[in-house]
Amino acid sequence: MNYYPKHYCGIFGIYGHPNAAELTYYGLYALQHRGQESAGIVTSDGKQFHEHKGMGLVSQIFKGNVLHDMVGPIAIGHTRYSTTGSSHLRNAQPLTGSCARGQIAIAHNGNLTNAAQLREELEAKGSIFQTTVDSEIILHLLAQPTMQGESNNLVRSLHRIEGAYSLVIMTENELIGVRDPYGFRPLCLGQIDDAWVLASETCALDLIHAKYVRDVEPGEIVVINRNGLSSMQAFPQHHRRAFCIFEYVYFARPDSTIANRSVYKVRVEMGRQLAREFPVAADVVVPVPDSGNCAGLGYSLESRIPYEMAFVRNHYVGRSFLQPSQLIRDFDVRVKLNLIEELVKDKRVIVVDDSIVRGTTCKTRVNNLKEAGAKEVHVMVSCPPHMNPCVYGIDFPDRTKLMAANLTREEIRKYLNADSLCYLSQAGMVKATGLPANSFCMACYDGNYPVPFDPAVDKHIIEHRNGRLPSLGSALSREKAQIKLL
Repeated sequence: MNYYPKHYCGIFGIYGHPNAAELTYYGLYALQHRGQESAGIVTSDGKQFHEHKGMGLVSQIFKGNVLHDMVGPIAIGHTRYSTTGSSHLRNAQPLTGSCARGQIAIAHNGNLTNAAQLREELEAKGSIFQTTVDSEIILHLLAQPTMQGESNNLVRSLHRIEGAYSLVIMTENELIGVRDPYGFRPLCLGQIDDAWVLASETCALDLIHAKYVRDVEPGEIVVINRNGLSSMQAFPQHHRRAFCIFEYVYFARPDSTIANRSVYKVRVEMGRQLAREFPVAADVVVPVPDSGNCAGLGYSLESRIPYEMAFVRNHYVGRSFLQPSQLIRDFDVRVKLNLIEELVKDKRVIVVDDSIVRGTTCKTRVNNLKEAGAKEVHVMVSCPPHMNPCVYGIDFPDRTKLMAANLTREEIRKYLNADSLCYLSQAGMVKATGLPANSFCMACYDGNYPVPFDPAVDKHIIEHRNGRLPSLGSALSREKAQIKLL
């Protein structure tokens, strides 16, 4: 079984453009790497919403005259991979709803760590949920006219939720962008003519010829309406920053810029740092496309060992519904990458990849190289070993399925059949970004979770919802559990 880390989603929004739906389509197209499961667009003509969502890729969903019928100068869009919530059309975003304040649409990138508690609380008050995604919790909170006896507003709703969230929110007449106070997920602001744009990554701005203005700051709310753009800090006392460093390692497109750092240059520098930490005598550096390309180049530049694209990626691979079983051994791996044997035969090979999670794919790559005649295969990984699951929106599995959490480095090397195995140090990874270590969340490497969470509480609530346990309140008081409910 192959495993590649998957991101929660990509979000996009635009205000004040006559072709808002079309530009949102192109924005989502540029963000397709952040989620390939479902996508959706909602527009506003100032009076009502027009929406279209579907399962599959952006180009498959918005066919024919779909975009032509989505009128209005305001739009938000979302492309999704499911981490929280199962794979169904009803969970596709943006989510929409009507309340006393009018119509609201929301698209969310991230994961709420107190989603289960909030959902049970809202259901106890009579809220009816149509999806299983935690984004709907935010929608329900926004729809409440009062909260805890006081008038509710966006800031009050945001103070109820915990975890990772970058949001684009749309009403009939305005567009709003929000980042959580830790800044886990990226969100940038741009302009095209007189229109304002919000997007997960700058590569989406480039495609529509929008000018990058700046990143939305952690904890910031950006409101765009007929009066222009205004901004406020919803968490003025919050100082800790925790941007997901794996965006630099793997998720963000290399042609994006985050925190004024070129993702491409950061990845090349990670490769250079890897070569400084682990110099190996070899004849050729081979990256695993596409995620290992930049780090592989950096290793080659620093070590002065020739760089060869010996693995060729098939860019037209979709989901396979035919299970080839033993008919073609390693079909699901080989169909994606094919090896040019003459580039590695009788050579000492350094193979560079961005990460090893479960190890099955890497093992096949090493075997491919040795079957092709490579004398030695040295595996270089441009990030530290993944030791812990992510609870902020990336579907790293639990510790039982993380290779580095269960095996020693030597045991992993033997399993991969590699002659050596080296991981970039955490300090070296941070150094490559040029930013201070306290700028990042690195919980998947070091277990230091910026926002506390309790998986046992989530499990209890889910079981209670299935009718197997008493209410959360009575059970927790009996067990004297310590849970922070804002």
